[in-house]
Amino acid sequence: MAIYLDDNATTSPHLEAISAMQAAMMEAWGNPSSIHGAGREARRRVERARAQVAELMGCGIEDVVFTSGATEALHLSLHKLCSDSPEAWVVSSKLEHPAVRIALEKMSCENRIRVAWLPVDGHGVAQISEAPRLTGGEKIHAFCMQQVNSETGVIQPMAEVFSLARSHGASVVVDTAQAVGRLPTLWPEADARVVAAHKIGGPKGIGALITRPGFRPHAVFGGGQQERGVRPGTSDAALSAGFGAAASLALTGAQRYAALAPLRDAFEARIVDQVRGAWVVGQGASRAPHVTNILFPNWNAPELVAALDLEGVYVSAGSACSAGTVDVSTAIAAIVGVYKARGAVRFSMGPSTQVSDLERAAEIIVRVLSR
Repeated sequence: MAIYLDDNATTSPHLEAISAMQAAMMEAWGNPSSIHGAGREARRRVERARAQVAELMGCGIEDVVFTSGATEALHLSLHKLCSDSPEAWVVSSKLEHPAVRIALEKMSCENRIRVAWLPVDGHGVAQISEAPRLTGGEKIHAFCMQQVNSETGVIQPMAEVFSLARSHGASVVVDTAQAVGRLPTLWPEADARVVAAHKIGGPKGIGALITRPGFRPHAVFGGGQQERGVRPGTSDAALSAGFGAAASLALTGAQRYAALAPLRDAFEARIVDQVRGAWVVGQGASRAPHVTNILFPNWNAPELVAALDLEGVYVSAGSACSAGTVDVSTAIAAIVGVYKARGAVRFSMGPSTQVSDLERAAEIIVRVLSR
């Protein structure tokens, strides 16, 4: 049986989410914008899901905009920042998910904003205190930061971000996609946060942008007034229902993920002990309990991922959104340099991961590396 250790790329769907989707597909197939009975039933499922997501994120239902996923939600947030204050300073880091990093690079090249890229220490922590120096003492318009790095699991110093943001009157966009359902704190004071359903046991193709009152994103596309006039297009009652069911389960997810920390630590220790030169990226920093990124010197990570795939162990190298490329991870390179980053492999676990899974995976990894 295959061993799935790629939870950060996507989680296996909860049975409750599948059941909710199946019921919606059978009973609520009407257009949620229609005013007849079938439409009203579909709308009821969508709005129930919105309430479930709002409960998870600790916000009002009016602050939840459904999107196609976290990537679209982040782009809506960045578009809002860019439109509000062209050529203003936005602070971020090269650790960010490609959805943020590439978008900010593009906006900077178009002279729509100025980006201050924070330096990163050897543990994978962005150096927030450097922001005033990088911006030449000018006013900072916004911070855009991951709460949890998707590749290393390192938790970024968000308290420091908010403290500095308050002193500048700056907005804060927090990429919470890897934190929702895994950590107990989701920073409700942020101007914008994002969640992807498939990171919490829900379906792919739906996520949400969570905004504070007063921070209203602008519609990027025209076509309708669905989703508070921010995102046009017919809502999907089935995807929404699956998202809502997963969100309800994620309310207690942090407890389940916390139990993975000792399993993760034992797995790391075994690999480092038995594989010469292997070491853990970000081990000296505060990390989410379920993920580890291990460097294997003199190995090409995509080749190692492929070799483990043949043995039935599913892992990844870099962000899933960059999979299929031969590029070195920008985030890992920011921490250890380009050369070392070539051998970085991510192992991420879920609540269903067993001790026996990790023991067998470790045996396979050691055997493959000994060839």
